[in-house]
Amino acid sequence: MREGSFLEMKKWSSLALAVTLGAVLTLSGCGGNNNNASTEATAGTNAAATTAPESSPETSANTQDTLILGRGGDSASLDPAIVTDGESLKIAHQVFDSLLEYKPGTSEVQASLADSWEVSADGLTYTFKLHPGVKFHDGTDFNAEAVVFNFTRWSDPASEFKFEGDSFDYYDSMFGPDGSRVIKEVKAVDATTVEFTLNQPQAPFLQNIAMTSFGIASPAAIQEKKENFKNEPVGTGPFVFTEWKHNDSITLDKNPNYWKEGLPKLNKVIVRSIPDNSARFNALQNGEIDLMEDLSPDDLSTLEGNTELQKIERPPFNVAYLGFNFKKKPFDNVKVRQALNYAVNKQAIIDAFFSGQATAAVNPMPPSLWGYNDAVQDYEYDLDKAKALLAEAGYPDGLPDTVTLYAMPVSRPYMPDGKKVAEAIQADWEKIGVKTVIESPEWATYLDDTKAGEKDDIYMLGWTGDNGDPDNFLYTLLDKDAIPGNNRTFYVNEDLHTILINAQKETDQTKRSDLYKQAQEIIKADAPWIPLVHTTPLLAAKANLKGFVPGPTGTEYYSEIYFE
Repeated sequence: MREGSFLEMKKWSSLALAVTLGAVLTLSGCGGNNNNASTEATAGTNAAATTAPESSPETSANTQDTLILGRGGDSASLDPAIVTDGESLKIAHQVFDSLLEYKPGTSEVQASLADSWEVSADGLTYTFKLHPGVKFHDGTDFNAEAVVFNFTRWSDPASEFKFEGDSFDYYDSMFGPDGSRVIKEVKAVDATTVEFTLNQPQAPFLQNIAMTSFGIASPAAIQEKKENFKNEPVGTGPFVFTEWKHNDSITLDKNPNYWKEGLPKLNKVIVRSIPDNSARFNALQNGEIDLMEDLSPDDLSTLEGNTELQKIERPPFNVAYLGFNFKKKPFDNVKVRQALNYAVNKQAIIDAFFSGQATAAVNPMPPSLWGYNDAVQDYEYDLDKAKALLAEAGYPDGLPDTVTLYAMPVSRPYMPDGKKVAEAIQADWEKIGVKTVIESPEWATYLDDTKAGEKDDIYMLGWTGDNGDPDNFLYTLLDKDAIPGNNRTFYVNEDLHTILINAQKETDQTKRSDLYKQAQEIIKADAPWIPLVHTTPLLAAKANLKGFVPGPTGTEYYSEIYFE
């Protein structure tokens, strides 16, 4: 689930979403980008990768150098390549670096492990120059061969380093499934030069490469640890993994050899799992933690009245939704899906559980993202229409069987309390003759079950955009290529697929935007989801915590954080 100036990449560089922060927190030590473009090739450079950031503030023996962060749930795995959940990726973001990264507070691309890059005129070849002298946490060298190893591992279904039960869902979602890959070849030209050859142009390619899921791991550590790498990750990032107490805490220590001089500013980060929102806020008020995620809107007034704490707002860039399992009848029937859309009172849910920090969702992507179709009309709350559609579908008295509704067991930025929201929806649906049983298995099981699609009829999930491109919402979540990874509805529409693939290849943003608007019309008519809300996620911290810049993607570096 992420500052300097934006590096423009050909005509379609404006695809990146520029999210501006209000006066929330200031960023310490950020570098700038240089731009060098021509009609033949485009080169990217970034001074941030080669220029030392600002030094840490002067510290004394009494200055706090350990951050304790409270979050709603545990990670599923610490290997970013095999996960799709934000709780896993936020830890991986501290341990791994990718070739590119997002400027803090935005989804704009800048250099990271790659100092610069060039793009061929036909958009099929990307050449990256790597930062020299970088070491993995295990002391082995980061180089072009390490990049090739990682991308080969993710792309090769027969890789010996794809262990039992693992799948590289993000790679498949971003670069196409086996048999229709976007990336044709990744080649080490020399130790600090790596070349990507594509089968077809991909407009959001650089945006995709910057994602945490494609953090570069130590080949030696994967070869040695094998299946256990997911529990003992090794990257090049600002923090080194130390300990994981499952369902309790993860401890990260400062990387003393981090290649970005002067970072991190903390010596240790402890990430605690505290599922209950009130308990997590109490821990912050009592000084047991320093920073908390997913503040309940109910606690906002208390927070704002406490001068020892500060409110932090993450830029809104998400969607919460209910997904229909197309493998289960009668949810393969579009009239049933539309009926249930009409029977959800979104505004009542927002008023009851979000305290003004959410807006009703109409489409699968947020209105702040370019390509959003504001001509699409939502299914209004209308129980009579819902009943009529059920009757047309052959169910005049409602559905005969009880529906299994999966509600998230952890708080998420887009859903502070999944169980309470599910109960409100349960009550609405009962009015049209649809009875439900709510189930909330623990988070890792929840993700496994919804991916398999054997136990749930309808499930609750959400998405925080990874890279500032509509492709990351529509193709990643609702295209047939994303089955069985992120498309947990098992929804397939060939017309939609054609539009989304054409949008990936198109380099003119206006044309891409039109394609995505067409896609949203198809999705609205087919109703594979009930889009629920877009939220402005709330975080809270001690007043003396500085250097934390919340990003729209929901994943931030902790390397710039310090205590005043």
